[in-house]
Amino acid sequence: MRSKSYSARTLDAKALKSFAHPLRLCLYELLDEHGPSTATRLAVLLGQNTGATSYHLRELARHGMIETAPELGKGKEKYWRIVPGGFTYGEPSRDDPEAASAFSFLLDDLIRQRGAELARWRAEATTAPEEWVQASGFGRRSLRLTPQEAEDMRDEVLEVLDRYRVMADQRQERSGGRPDPTLGHVVVHFDTFPVGLSDAADDDVVVEEGAEGPGGSDEGA
Repeated sequence: MRSKSYSARTLDAKALKSFAHPLRLCLYELLDEHGPSTATRLAVLLGQNTGATSYHLRELARHGMIETAPELGKGKEKYWRIVPGGFTYGEPSRDDPEAASAFSFLLDDLIRQRGAELARWRAEATTAPEEWVQASGFGRRSLRLTPQEAEDMRDEVLEVLDRYRVMADQRQERSGGRPDPTLGHVVVHFDTFPVGLSDAADDDVVVEEGAEGPGGSDEGA
């Protein structure tokens, strides 16, 4: 059974393959952090030419990940912004190795991004406003749970996060994307997974004295 999605959409195989591109990931991160922007400004930030950023922005838009913000542009100036609601990575079919490879690439990049964001906050926290230092937090818990308990806990946490996501999306929609100095770009990292399952499986293998272990024995060869 697939787990419930708490995002507005799940990326299909075509979207996964399209998103698994270093420049598109960078463009999405910049729009997510800094808000609406143009291909020209993004090109300057990334050291790319405008033609390249324009092309990759259109690709992101083609798969519904970003959209134009016509109310912000003047003349031919085109602003791009993140589509509200977020997304989750769909589980690729085993019959589509290209999608599976893209999925693996995106998960590795997610781990990289989380490490970079944590390190950045560690550096910035020393000079950040006190109210944001008090509002931030690092957390890790080690629990002994059944698979069902772990799934229930995950869903409860994601329900809370989704409630705040909806609130933030609605506020952004009402503001028309105009910046609000009272708001901060808050990042929440949440992972839940078992560790040591392979170790536990190894512990279940009992090799009697004089018997062969898994894979056989070369003794006496």
